[in-house]
Amino acid sequence: MNDRHPYVQLLDRIIAAAQAGDPADLFNVYAPDAVIWHNHDGVEQTVEQNAKVLRRISERVTDREYTDRRIQLFEGGVVQQHVLRGTNVRTGEPVTLHACVVVTVGEDGLIQRLDEYIDSAEATRFSS
Repeated sequence: MNDRHPYVQLLDRIIAAAQAGDPADLFNVYAPDAVIWHNHDGVEQTVEQNAKVLRRISERVTDREYTDRRIQLFEGGVVQQHVLRGTNVRTGEPVTLHACVVVTVGEDGLIQRLDEYIDSAEATRFSS
């Protein structure tokens, strides 16, 4: 069952950190030299840089919840599609962000690379 697979557990931990607004556990989920890439800007981030983004999102969006998760395992990794829902702190309006992540896991059981594909139009509502 996918829900019990170690790769899915890594994703669960990232979601728990994001929902709590506390990125501390990211450093236990990602390899020290892991790369996080986003389609909307084409920039590769370190885990530390990604942790800062997570903190900023938690300041701008409350009631964060990951819904509609669809997970597919593949050799050495996992793909997850989901919808991040929350409330924009400034406007009080609900926001949604459709996303897909492709995760590569190393032999050490830690995430080596995470490529995130998001709807950039929806993402602007998270920062406005």
